[in-house]
Order: sequence, then C-alpha cells, then structure tokens
Amino acid sequence: MPKQSTKMSGLQCLASENIWFDKRCYDEAEKCFYEGANGPSTQAKSALQQPKGSQLKRRHRNSSSRAGDQELVSRMKSLELENQTLHKVVEEMRAALQKLESRVAGLEKSPAAVTCAKAAPVKQVKVENGDDDDDDDVDLFGSDDDDEEAERIKQERLDAYAAKKSKKPTLIAKSSILLDVKPWDDETDMGKLEECVRSVQMDGLLWGASKLLPVGYGIKKLQINCVVEDDKVGTDILEEEITKFEDYIQSIDVAAFNKI
Repeated sequence: MPKQSTKMSGLQCLASENIWFDKRCYDEAEKCFYEGANGPSTQAKSALQQPKGSQLKRRHRNSSSRAGDQELVSRMKSLELENQTLHKVVEEMRAALQKLESRVAGLEKSPAAVTCAKAAPVKQVKVENGDDDDDDDVDLFGSDDDDEEAERIKQERLDAYAAKKSKKPTLIAKSSILLDVKPWDDETDMGKLEECVRSVQMDGLLWGASKLLPVGYGIKKLQINCVVEDDKVGTDILEEEITKFEDYIQSIDVAAFNKI
C-alpha cells in the first residue's frame, strides 16, 4: 500500500506541473537570456535599423515637399506679376480705343459741314456795266477754243507716254537649272556623254559649267548648269531632248531650279 500511494502522489505532482503546456513562454525566456548574454541577433538589429531608414525617407519626403511648395509659391508670384502686367496693357488699350472712338466721332461730324458746303449751289454773278458791248467781250466761263487746246495738249502727252513705254525693253523671265545626268555604267564615256548633252541647242537655252561627281561603284554622273528663258524652254522639253541619247544617258534629274 505505501508503494502504491507513493506512485500516485508522483503522478499527481506531474499532473499539477504545467511546464509542457507553457513551452513557448520558456523558449522565449531562454531566447531573451542568450540575447542578453551575446547581444541581439541580426534580425533584431535589422528590425532596429528599419525605423532609421523610415525616418530618412520621411525627411527626404519632407524636403521634397518643401521644395515643391517653394516652386509653387514662386510660380504663383510670377503669375501674379504677369496678371498685373496684362491688366495694365488692357487698360492702356482701352484708353487708346476711347481716344480713337472720340476722334472718329469728331471726324464723322466734320465731313457733314464740308459736304453741305459742297452741295450748296454756286451763284453766278453777272457784272453789269453801262455798255452792253463790253459784257459780250468778257467770257467768264471760258470758250470752246480753250477746251480744244486742253484736249490737244492732253492727247500729245498721252502719245508721248505711249511712245516712251514702247521703247522700254520688256523683262524676260529666266531660270537657272542644275541637271544631274546619269550614265548606264562605269564604262560609259563621260566626255562623249557631255558632248551629247551640249549638242542640244534651242532658242532660249544657254549651257554653263559642268563637273563629274562620284555616285558609287566607280560610276560618276555629269552635273551641268544651264540658263533658259521660261517662255521658250521648259524642263520637260529639255529632258526629252537629252534622253534621246539612249546609248550614253540612263536618266536625268533636276538638282536645282532657281528664278533669275
């Protein structure tokens, strides 16, 4: 009996202990003990350093917001100055418009008197003398002879102006054209090609300087200048005449076209 009672008391002691149920608390206490002895772990250090980074971010945000506020204030000030300037310009324009309106109103009133004076009939004054024969000799309104003389002088002036205008040389419209003449290949005789181009002669066409320019793969093109009269020679006719030499010329392009 005593052995059984002792065994039962041990089971009761184990039943009253709650160490296995509070293991998490003991693990936490053990962790705190070792951290106090050896210093905080790297995770704890990173956790401690995180608030510093957030503080730096907050400071950066605060500084950027302050800079944005300052920029906004400066822009508002510039807009206020611009608004004041615009108001001043509008007032000046309004004053100038009022002056112009008053001046136009004055001008509209003044021509009325002028037109009335013009519309008034001209009274003919007759000079009366004792002798009627003297009245017949005085011609107040001119005679037909004066009208004929004035007409003759006017016609002479018109004829002189027409003769002077006919002698004046007329302006001939001309153009300067720069042509690019391309051969078939690098074996084409460029001297013969230029000779063919210059052989094109027509009224109003004058050939100028020329030179050879490289195109690529050993091929060169002929660049030649000419002056034409617009009424006599056109680019279409010129291109048609030059491209007749099919053995030497592949194509022709207008590189520049300038009026003279």
